[in-house]
Amino acid sequence: MKRVDDFRLRFGKHELVPIMIGGMGVDISTADLALEAARLGGVGHISDAMINTVSDRRYETKHVKEKLALYKYNVNNEDKSPVKFDLGRLAEATRLHVEATMARKQGSGMVFINCMEKLTMNAPRETLKVRMSAALDAGIDGITLAAGLHLGSFGLIEDHPRFRDAKLGIIVSSVRALQLFLKKSARTNRMPDYIVVEGPLAGGHLGFGMDWAQYDLATIVAEVMQYLRDEHLDIPVIPAGGIFTGTDATQFLEAGAAAVQVATRFTVAEECGLPDAAKQEYFKATEDDIEVNQISPTGYPMRMIKSSPGIGDGIRPNCEAYGYLLDATGKCSYITAYNREVAAHPEARKVKVWDKTCLCTHMRNFEIWTCGQLTWRLKDTTRKLDDGSYQMLSAEHIFKDYQFSTDQQVALPEPAAG
Repeated sequence: MKRVDDFRLRFGKHELVPIMIGGMGVDISTADLALEAARLGGVGHISDAMINTVSDRRYETKHVKEKLALYKYNVNNEDKSPVKFDLGRLAEATRLHVEATMARKQGSGMVFINCMEKLTMNAPRETLKVRMSAALDAGIDGITLAAGLHLGSFGLIEDHPRFRDAKLGIIVSSVRALQLFLKKSARTNRMPDYIVVEGPLAGGHLGFGMDWAQYDLATIVAEVMQYLRDEHLDIPVIPAGGIFTGTDATQFLEAGAAAVQVATRFTVAEECGLPDAAKQEYFKATEDDIEVNQISPTGYPMRMIKSSPGIGDGIRPNCEAYGYLLDATGKCSYITAYNREVAAHPEARKVKVWDKTCLCTHMRNFEIWTCGQLTWRLKDTTRKLDDGSYQMLSAEHIFKDYQFSTDQQVALPEPAAG
């Protein structure tokens, strides 16, 4: 019976364990988590979601405070178009995070950065170009373009000296999305180094509508691989979403996938950036506690635990401090929803907004608990303690369980001391 360790992901001369830990935003995929994947011979992701906020938290910068001070005059204004990110500060925040991570890298694996294209930041092209260029400057091994597909993304960095050196990958959820990207990027004469095919059971934002349950990861992966064969393109395909055991992963590898991307099981790793209290909520979740809703201002459906504190919270928009989801005209659908509720309840001290959420604020505060569909199975991967809580797992334990397990088995951790 084959195991994940019987296969290898090949990037030129690099030969890797075919396990990629997906990028979970706002420092949930911490440097520590990504570096463990690299140390163990796989691929780990950090994320550039809300990078200025992460920089302040990790590296004692003051980007958010100083941006708020600059635009404080605009807090009560519905028009957020004047609220811009300083591109120099954005580059600095990205470089700090990447350089600090890469300086600690050990082992034969690689560290990529997950770049969320739906973080439009009131200047989509300019901010995306700076984020990608700064990550390349700082020595990142690769960039995965996620959360939307800006068809001109490769063109934004084609003049960078590392454009053909670093690994560049994309996340798609259909053959159609892949075709559009390849057609648009053809003029750069630069194919993706890998394609992550994300299915309907993934966590966070989905590349599907609310009919997501009608789709199947294995079917989409097979369609993508057939398309690549028909076009005589040799690009590694990496399935993602709902791959819960080493056996699940091995089945994709035996079918021709180059690697698998996994994330849900690492949300409860000691190295994950979620607060411990939130990790316990993930362990406790039942299948009925997981929902796909449309409260994200991005327009994409999003999967989360339905008891997330940020759902329904009518906090005032914090665009002057954050503003990562402002589109090219300075608009965000949460602002519209919030102002609608304020107008409808003029006497209320605080309103409830159920149809959208201030994603920046609540992700920053870990109050929107995005998750994969199989999060309810996490309790079966660990031990329940005497106080009713669940034992945390090390990233190494989870990684090696994927790497070496067979027959749908999940290895429990050694009992916690005491």
